[in-house]
Amino acid sequence: MNQNKSKRIESLDLLKGLIMIIMALDHVRDYFHYDAFFFDPTDPDNTNITLYFTRWITHYCAPAFSFLAGISAFLVGRKKSKSELSAFLLKRGIWLVFIELVVVNFSWYFDVHFSTISLLVIWSLGISMVFLAGLIHLKLKYVLIFSLLMIFGHNLIDNFPVEKGILWSIIHEFGFFTLENGKILVVGYPIIPWIGVMSLGYYFGSFYNSNIEPLKRQKMFKLMGLISVVAFLAIRLINSYGNLNYWKSYDTVLKTIFSFLNPAKYPPSLTYLLMTLGPILLFLAYTENTKGKIAKFIGVYGKVPFFYYILHLYIIHTLALLLAWFTNFGWQKMIITGWVTESSELKGYGLNLVYVYIIWIGVVLLLYPLCKKFSAYKLNHKEKKWLSYL
Repeated sequence: MNQNKSKRIESLDLLKGLIMIIMALDHVRDYFHYDAFFFDPTDPDNTNITLYFTRWITHYCAPAFSFLAGISAFLVGRKKSKSELSAFLLKRGIWLVFIELVVVNFSWYFDVHFSTISLLVIWSLGISMVFLAGLIHLKLKYVLIFSLLMIFGHNLIDNFPVEKGILWSIIHEFGFFTLENGKILVVGYPIIPWIGVMSLGYYFGSFYNSNIEPLKRQKMFKLMGLISVVAFLAIRLINSYGNLNYWKSYDTVLKTIFSFLNPAKYPPSLTYLLMTLGPILLFLAYTENTKGKIAKFIGVYGKVPFFYYILHLYIIHTLALLLAWFTNFGWQKMIITGWVTESSELKGYGLNLVYVYIIWIGVVLLLYPLCKKFSAYKLNHKEKKWLSYL
């Protein structure tokens, strides 16, 4: 039993670590790539296969964050009562929302006035945990039903006749608002359907119970992953329900593929979630027994994802500030009031994609010893409850 538990933890850490590494690539691209200030990297008319893949692969990050957070919640709950787990999720959720509003927002902009407030992935994880704190009191089958209804049915309310505004945006729609005090509110990750992704992860966490044989779990994950991928292809081909971004045919096969593989992420459409959650399940199934130096290296990042997330944002933005200074754009231009790639003052700034990859690798390697030391610290100080929030 202990051996199986160890393997399960290793496979989950491997996926978490891989996602953290991939995520950093997207953020380095945002702050360093010359083309980022001129066009969307998934635009078939302007992109190329390397740039497209650089952006596309990061589509897996947010769904993996949310899904794995749900699994982790279930695993934590095996050592707690339902009321204890509910209290933990509620407190951690509120803490993450606070971190998003203060620590993460500052890392994106370096603006002490907080001219723009962005509700992004950490906010999504936090608010989803707040809801999950209540959902865990349901029987697992009802958690599954809720999750599937949220994921498969949320596109039914895309055109719901409701007054558009901040509240509706927080519930189910990407939003950009100018507040009365002049500040900008960006809602990138609405509650629906992200809460359904986390609760689905909570349900799948039950497959890691000791009474379920590893082979049975792996077969189930493979089956569900394959069904999700096939469902994505079928629903995407129909180009109707679940497709906020319709794909279209271009003059070349490659451009058409670019269009096909770019379902709506803000908010996440049904096809986006099927495209990402399917391979995530397949990855967990096929890597459960993966060992070796590479897996161990990647797993270090997966053991301290929150620590890594905060540090990598500050490091990337600081390096970008230094590059703007050294290339005569002025470091002040990296103190921004909106999303970095939307700054007209930074057009012409940046490097080609080769240098983006070099910087990305450098950032990841720089963080390795820090993550390893913090991971060891957490392991050796389990009595310190505050560490469970980091």
